[in-house]
Amino acid sequence: MNMIDSLLLKLAKLDEQSLTRHRRVVETPCAPRVVVGGRPLLAFCSNDYLGLAAHPRVVAALREGAELYGAGSGASHLISGHGLAHQLLEDRLAEFVGPHLESARALTFSTGYMANLAILTTLGMDADAEIFSEFLNHASLIDGARLARAQVKVYPHADLAALSALLEASTSANKLVVTDSVFSMDGNMAPLPELLALCERHDAWLVIDDAHGFGTIGANGRGALEHFNLRSPNLVYMGTLGKAAGVGGAFVAAHASVIELMIQRARPYIYTTAAPPALAHALLASLDIIGGDEGASRRAHLQALIAQLNGTLKLKRWQRIASQTAIQPIVIGSNEEALRIGAALYGKGIWVPAIRPPTVPVGTARLRVTLSAAHTQEEVAQLAAALNELEELR
Repeated sequence: MNMIDSLLLKLAKLDEQSLTRHRRVVETPCAPRVVVGGRPLLAFCSNDYLGLAAHPRVVAALREGAELYGAGSGASHLISGHGLAHQLLEDRLAEFVGPHLESARALTFSTGYMANLAILTTLGMDADAEIFSEFLNHASLIDGARLARAQVKVYPHADLAALSALLEASTSANKLVVTDSVFSMDGNMAPLPELLALCERHDAWLVIDDAHGFGTIGANGRGALEHFNLRSPNLVYMGTLGKAAGVGGAFVAAHASVIELMIQRARPYIYTTAAPPALAHALLASLDIIGGDEGASRRAHLQALIAQLNGTLKLKRWQRIASQTAIQPIVIGSNEEALRIGAALYGKGIWVPAIRPPTVPVGTARLRVTLSAAHTQEEVAQLAAALNELEELR
């Protein structure tokens, strides 16, 4: 068998297991109403939780940023690519989440994936370090742990007793507990106050991936740290800027010594061209919205939509995972049925992605509904009615 035949066999096996993924080309801005292949659709699949991706103020700021700073940065941050817009954004982010961190400083990245790789390979660079990773962590945290030199131990989902036993048994002087805040496929939240208490007791870092919490939870949109009123020098916080913030990129906020070490040693930061400064300029406008009255209003509307969906879904066979976040998963079970229901919704003009292994465990294929503050009550009612109808049809 030659190399190409080997690849074709692997692709055929994916297709047999209903695991083939397909891209759709969206022809319009990110919004609840999109056009795909010339067809209008009502979308419940983006992570644009506050509806800022096409917000006029953010779009105008992006345009202004391009006029001020051009289209690209031209180099890595440590050569000549670190522009004024990047610095202003990092200062603003440090100020934004600073009330929850000691001597806070922030560092921006092109993606959340890169940010998580940077955290774990920097803090876990020593062979005697230990990483304690939550079972449902995002792939970027899993991969970051694999790339680090540290030993990795996985604790069961939200199992504080199991984690406590692992920490008690550890003899490492450099311990990292790593967790998502809002789990991307279940929508539930990690027990962060209890995790932080364990970390402080055992002198460990608590690394929090708040990709799906930043901007959407907390009175001022400061994410899980504000939601749980956490404050500690043990915290290392990662927030993404392409979800609720509506633009792109990510940041890490922590004690200034953590950030300085990442600047000096984090390969995903050192060896990549800096993101276009126009994006950083646009994100300053996003932060103004998130932290202001409009952001509070959008978060309140999002919570109302979550309550509406929870109150109107009447499922008997499928399981809606309890979630008070914008992520509202509906577990179908088999890959085939999840794909069939997703296709049936698409036929009705509603776009909800079917999520299958290895993203979720085998036998738990699901529809991942994501709500946005840009959705209306009428649109959520349309989705609920379609789901209720399809479940009854078997």
